[in-house]
Amino acid sequence: MSTEPAAPPASTASSSLEAVIGAPEPEPEHAKRRGAGRNLPAAIAVGVGLLVLLGGALFVVPQAFPVIAAIAMCLAVLELTRALSHGGLQLPPVPLLVGVIGMVVSTVVFGVEGLLVATAAAVCVLILWRVSESMGLSALRDVAGGVFALAWVPFLGCFLLLLFAREQGAMLVLLAVLGPVGNDIGGYVAGVLFGKHPMAPRISPKKSWEGFAGSLLLGTGAVAAVGHYALELPWWVGAVIGVVIVLVSTGGDLSQSLLKRDLGIKDMGHLLPGHGGVLDRVDSILLAAPTTYVLLEVLLP
Repeated sequence: MSTEPAAPPASTASSSLEAVIGAPEPEPEHAKRRGAGRNLPAAIAVGVGLLVLLGGALFVVPQAFPVIAAIAMCLAVLELTRALSHGGLQLPPVPLLVGVIGMVVSTVVFGVEGLLVATAAAVCVLILWRVSESMGLSALRDVAGGVFALAWVPFLGCFLLLLFAREQGAMLVLLAVLGPVGNDIGGYVAGVLFGKHPMAPRISPKKSWEGFAGSLLLGTGAVAAVGHYALELPWWVGAVIGVVIVLVSTGGDLSQSLLKRDLGIKDMGHLLPGHGGVLDRVDSILLAAPTTYVLLEVLLP
């Protein structure tokens, strides 16, 4: 007979997340076979609105950018917490949100060193918080899920703040964002018009090699254009960064599709009509930010 304690029931705070961010939408049977359609007008309107918000925070009121980034990361962590609950994990939202805020503030004030120290502190607080409720294998799984959430969302997301702190930081952030945006738009258009050969039909039935070619063209072109004309980077630097960002973004999309399929959900949330949740929108950007930061350090030290 197993002596492992039963997984603790979801807390009141965790249950109330559904009222804040909306429960992850279950994946319909037809979506599992061929992918579900999107509300294209709503998706375009929301996408344009998000780009306008980002542009205003970067170039009009730059002091607002860390605040907007922190809000987006908090919402993404809440969505991930709700999504992982479908897999039996009960992540405590309070230490995760405190960790997000601490990591953002530390990155803004102290840079890379502050991010590393704040991440370590957030993991320690998470462990102490969770084991104070119960011990056992379920607590270990929840802690592992919480560390995954901290590493995926705020740790990677804070690289946007590190880019923003550099010279011409607003354009560097735009560089990291335009790659995933071009990847999504180019992949969608080319996939709809020419898509015939699936990339990974068991993971994401709608992704095709033709769509990937469109992602590569538009994503790389957007990054190379901004890098050359706005940042005066050598053309080959922008091209290299663009290609790598598209590859990383595509891998991130497939990874999140696999995670959602395993959890039996279609989207992480439904705060953004036509896009799903906040995490559905920023998943590629979370990977593109550290990729851009590292490539700039390597190619242009």
